[in-house]
Amino acid sequence: MHLRYLSALILSAPLFALAQTPPPPATPPAPGEFAACLNQLRTPARAAGVSEATFARHTRDLQPDMGVIDRLNFQPEFRTAVWDYMAGLVDEERVAEGRARLAQHAEVLQRVQQRYGVDPATVVAVWGVESNFGQSFGTLPLVRSLGTLSCIGRRQAYFRTELYAALRILQAGHIAPERFQGSWAGAFGHTQFMPSTFERLAVDFDGDQRADLMDSVPDALASTANFLDRAGWQADQPWGFEVKLPPGFSTAGEGRRTKRSMADWSARGLRRVDGSALPANGSAGLMTPAGPGGPAFLVTRNFDAVFSYNASESYGLAIAHLADRLRGGGPFVTPWPTDDPGLSRAERREVQTLLIARGHDIGTVDGMLGERSRQAIRAEQERLGMEPSGRAGQKLLRALRGG
Repeated sequence: MHLRYLSALILSAPLFALAQTPPPPATPPAPGEFAACLNQLRTPARAAGVSEATFARHTRDLQPDMGVIDRLNFQPEFRTAVWDYMAGLVDEERVAEGRARLAQHAEVLQRVQQRYGVDPATVVAVWGVESNFGQSFGTLPLVRSLGTLSCIGRRQAYFRTELYAALRILQAGHIAPERFQGSWAGAFGHTQFMPSTFERLAVDFDGDQRADLMDSVPDALASTANFLDRAGWQADQPWGFEVKLPPGFSTAGEGRRTKRSMADWSARGLRRVDGSALPANGSAGLMTPAGPGGPAFLVTRNFDAVFSYNASESYGLAIAHLADRLRGGGPFVTPWPTDDPGLSRAERREVQTLLIARGHDIGTVDGMLGERSRQAIRAEQERLGMEPSGRAGQKLLRALRGG
């Protein structure tokens, strides 16, 4: 999604949310205030290459969507546990569908790899995490969302840049206005590019003379590979691998950015998680997303390339791990340091079904544990004598199954 400063928001979307009460709804602007702000953007929009006709056509009668401001303001004070995050993004359901997509688009993915040097599994993993293979684009009109964010709330300068890019995309005819929908923050298409990223890196791979991330899978897959290639992807390197730390090993000062040679890591006692030796060449940083008691990984520059797609180590790990699973790899060997692991999407849907059976009105069973689901979870946790955290884990699922 390429929203560095918004990565914490993305990670705390409803699918991964724990117990947290959203702030009160944002106050709408006074009558005429929003229109006045948009009018003030006409001149800088023209300077950014947006014609007066384009600006007028797409902003005429535009009304703000205060829901996107609520999303912008909802910055939970916690970080979602990595085991919850990974359980929802890399589950058997997504692995099975990803393998089917690898087979379905094998010819296109082979050509993409030949041109950009990025392997099919990595490209498909990005696709799966970003939009569930094109099934979850987002349904909000991008110009309305970006126009709202350009005039209300924080980071207006950033969102104005994206608004102008979105208008240039419409002006060039890349995407039809009625199809230009996406996430609350402006990302769109199969692999959720921001408008400015689209302008820099989207490619026409199906030969129809336009880059189309909404309706062309070849364009989307090639554009993703182009992004990773430009971010420094090295075709002859892995993203990294799980390792076993020696007893008493200190991880102080280590991290993704602190690269050391493989020889150095070997000398310090690290081995692959299966006990085999590390590669003889290359360098990597040590990443322990749940601390030294959980899975540990040596990550290369290729992990950094994935990280640049959406600046979150948990996100990067989800992409990398899903890619490994698509190649036939298994789950991490070292368990997460918790006695209450996270739930897959199928298990979250089961939780919702069990909540409905107990009389809770949570809306649609979709695996998205939003506020209504969390309220019901808290009520059931109190009934069951559990801490009313609002978090759904394996303990709650077992308890609901048991009545």
